[in-house]
Amino acid sequence: MSGVSAPARSREPSPQVVKQAIQWSMRLNSGGHNPQLREQCEQWRFAHADHECAWQRIQALNGELNSRFQHLPAPGAAIEALENSAQRLSRRQTLKLLSGLVVVGSSAWLSREAVPWQQWSADFATSVGQRERFQLSDGSSLQLNTDSAVDQNFNAERRLITLNRGEILVGCGADVQSPTHRPLLVQSRHGLFEGINGRFVVRQYPDQTRISVLEGQSIIRSPAASPITVSAGQHYLVSSREAVQLPTLDMDAGAWSEGLIVTRNMRLRDFLTEIGAYRHGHLGCADDIADLRLSGVFRLENTDKLLTVVTQTLPVQLRYRTRWWVTLQRQA
Repeated sequence: MSGVSAPARSREPSPQVVKQAIQWSMRLNSGGHNPQLREQCEQWRFAHADHECAWQRIQALNGELNSRFQHLPAPGAAIEALENSAQRLSRRQTLKLLSGLVVVGSSAWLSREAVPWQQWSADFATSVGQRERFQLSDGSSLQLNTDSAVDQNFNAERRLITLNRGEILVGCGADVQSPTHRPLLVQSRHGLFEGINGRFVVRQYPDQTRISVLEGQSIIRSPAASPITVSAGQHYLVSSREAVQLPTLDMDAGAWSEGLIVTRNMRLRDFLTEIGAYRHGHLGCADDIADLRLSGVFRLENTDKLLTVVTQTLPVQLRYRTRWWVTLQRQA
């Protein structure tokens, strides 16, 4: 498939919205069991996508600190510090301050599980619903799917792309910067993937990584197995224990790079999980329709319109609690 221009960059939540999310988090943390307060917070969250985006980032940050730094005096201390510093520092300055505080407390904060840090400090990153394409200095191309983050480290010996989060499509370049052909490598939490030629997709899940070769060949280098050559049309799941070839996928591995999702007899619940990655808020379905099957080509640029198309394809209907809380249920 040929590449397409990436959509416009999704807008980041404004500093005012981020501050509101911080304030809601602090109120809930200090307010004890208060159902009315929680309901008010939910109404604020679902009033706009930016609200939910800011809320999720603050909760991820607060949860990370709570779990890793239980010796700190209060769970919301770092959030309060962030709010205070945000009043007088730029975002970049605030991040530097936070990183310094965190390194003193524990280097674990800078691990790949620190999602907010990945999003704000990665060499290349996309937000929810955004896809981007980049041309690298060696002649390779790099496409990021929704909510993804990578770092690039090219030196005299190798070209390394570290996948911190999400999914990427790599087009192997001719290494125009080097007189010798340096290996082109993608590192995930579960293995190292070398692109020999052509194009390949790497998608990182919590417990495993999937590689799908669209053109040419790639090599899997994993502690769990000897090197495995993967040819065009093949897919592997790689974990810390094993590398397993998948006979087929129920969706086209690289269609997202064209702004499409192409499904083949895919479960509705799995389909909604895929679509949910491109939008803020909750997207789900009732248990009695979860196993309905869906085949087709759907455009990702407008997920609300996409969901309407689904209701015209299957005997289901949409139920909107708010714009950001959507469920599918059996057609009445």
